[in-house]
Amino acid sequence: MTTMGNNKWVAQAKSLKLSAQSGAIKWRDRALDMLFPPCCLACDAPIVAADGLCAPCWGKLRFISKPYCPVLGIPFAADLGAGVLSAEAIAQPPTFARARAAVIYDDLARQLVSQFKYGDRLELAKFCAQLMYIAGEDFWASSCVFVPVPLHWRRRLSRRYNQSQLLADQLGQLTGFEVRSDWVERKRFTRQQVGLSSKDREQNVRGAFVVTDRFLEQYQGQHIVIVDDVVTTGATVEAIARSFKAKYRDKVNVLSFARVVTGPIGAI
Repeated sequence: MTTMGNNKWVAQAKSLKLSAQSGAIKWRDRALDMLFPPCCLACDAPIVAADGLCAPCWGKLRFISKPYCPVLGIPFAADLGAGVLSAEAIAQPPTFARARAAVIYDDLARQLVSQFKYGDRLELAKFCAQLMYIAGEDFWASSCVFVPVPLHWRRRLSRRYNQSQLLADQLGQLTGFEVRSDWVERKRFTRQQVGLSSKDREQNVRGAFVVTDRFLEQYQGQHIVIVDDVVTTGATVEAIARSFKAKYRDKVNVLSFARVVTGPIGAI
């Protein structure tokens, strides 16, 4: 048999092997679906495909889409024209360049975040990251590096995982961009932000983060995307952005699954 003929048979064998493997995977997935039918991530109602929401729960999510503040990503009730900033961005300009979020932090979003953050529902990372990928479309035109909000080692030990790290890992897979969890370190243990006032939140995380030497060694001008599950007052992401020297801050962006929206500007 000629070399060309031999290569042809090898190629056909590889093709058949891949086809068989693909068929086996499909049958495996079908068998698993029969044994463990996929359920809604929020209410456990049966759904067609895994890692999603049923139609009623999907309809309850309040997605953030344009028009919104070009800086903070806060949704506007009506299109106010290009470049118009929200009252929050005017009153207190952020240290970072831009922030985007997938959904408004309402009852359903709170439930999903709580299950993900405290209930070991790690499968929610994929679902949330897919929506964050859509919300962050303005970022993907340039090379980015994902920097998850770091946990102090004591909290990481008790919680066993960092939900922001899981989201960043999923975003890295979706975009092909790198994840650098060692560029920012939480050097001081802080209280939980839940239940604190805006002023107390800011004080709680002030000086809690530091940029590491690895950032200075590895940074090559990419856009830095701070990844978090929820932006409430913005105190945490502000503190992280502030840890970067001023010359880097125009490259710092924020991406979260949900954000708190208050006042009539958020009535969409």
